[in-house]
Amino acid sequence: MAFNEAGRSWYQAEIQAIRAAGLFKDERLICSPQSAEIEVEFPAGAAVRKCINICANNYLGLSSHPAVIRAAHAGLDARGYGMSSVRFICGTQDIHRQLEKRLSEFLGTEDTVLFPSCMDANAGFFEACLTERDVAIADRLVHASIVDGMRLSKAIQDSYKHSDMGHLEEKLQEHQDKRFRMIVTDGVFSMDGDLARLDEIVSLAEKYDAMVFLDDSHATGFIGKTGRGTHERCGVYGRIDAITTTLGKALGGASGGCVSGRRELVEMCRQRARPFLFSNTVAPVIVAGALQVLDLISASTERRDKLEWNAAYWRGLLTEAGFDIKAGESPIVPVMLYNAKLAQDFARDLFTEGIYAVGFFFPVVPKGQARIRTQLSAAHEKHHLDTAMAAFRKVGTKYGILGLGRKELIEKFGM
Repeated sequence: MAFNEAGRSWYQAEIQAIRAAGLFKDERLICSPQSAEIEVEFPAGAAVRKCINICANNYLGLSSHPAVIRAAHAGLDARGYGMSSVRFICGTQDIHRQLEKRLSEFLGTEDTVLFPSCMDANAGFFEACLTERDVAIADRLVHASIVDGMRLSKAIQDSYKHSDMGHLEEKLQEHQDKRFRMIVTDGVFSMDGDLARLDEIVSLAEKYDAMVFLDDSHATGFIGKTGRGTHERCGVYGRIDAITTTLGKALGGASGGCVSGRRELVEMCRQRARPFLFSNTVAPVIVAGALQVLDLISASTERRDKLEWNAAYWRGLLTEAGFDIKAGESPIVPVMLYNAKLAQDFARDLFTEGIYAVGFFFPVVPKGQARIRTQLSAAHEKHHLDTAMAAFRKVGTKYGILGLGRKELIEKFGM
């Protein structure tokens, strides 16, 4: 069907059906810098109101840090606004290599290459580094960008049940005939907030002569004793073959990502990864800001420590109130509701109470797994969390969900 009036009508009907089901994803316009408190226009045309933001990836509260902003301004003045080129033509400045070197030192790897985003890093890595003679064995809850990246490669794709080391071992045994076996996992799983059993994964990799690929986007900067990531937290620092991560979360929150790891794998990405070869270089202003972020988090663990306290405190408040939450120790704390429309309605009512949070439902999470994903920041003070909890209790009481577990919530609202 060409995009004629019939085609337009079909798409309009689909969009209207999404609205009618209460599942339309409205954008909320933020009219202030990213922070623990933000100014929001929602719905469009409404008066701007101040809210406590409890769903950003601004884990260390550095998105609007004065020192980062000053460094970005200095980078803008010294190296310009943009590169207008890809890296291998005329898009590499000295500061790009400087940041790559700093990231390698921070992550404990041999080399690093920057990408426009971690999504691009994941999209380019597998095609560049694996062939039809190889197999990628992924945890079934890895990020969607990893799934897409594996699909773009010629490698055989397989999976193991989430964090099931027995099942992973079976898969490794099954694929012993492959040239390369690569275990693929997130460090912190972005929807559930739990950590990969990375120590056991590395042990299995060494036992069965496999490589390990780790997306540590929701860990770099704040997980582990000095914030270096899940591999530090699990005692396998320096033993991961490939790490992808982002500059768009804890490390300043702008954009940009990287592949970091064994020198040869990184070089293959420089030579063959399409998102690297055909995308403009990360803007100099972002590189300058990221270098300042690495200075800040290398000098002190104060922000990381505060984030850890905030996450534990918030988990305790939610549990005491009777919400059904996912167990874990990361600053990602999902409040499980299971019903997509309930998640949307709950988020709208929270906004009315001055709390900015978003309902997550299919296709962002599996059907029947709808939730409010709350995320803590070092920018949150105790009074922010206490105020947010009062709102959560009020809205939870309205819907009669406090004290209900999965079975009762599904019986009451459906999936």
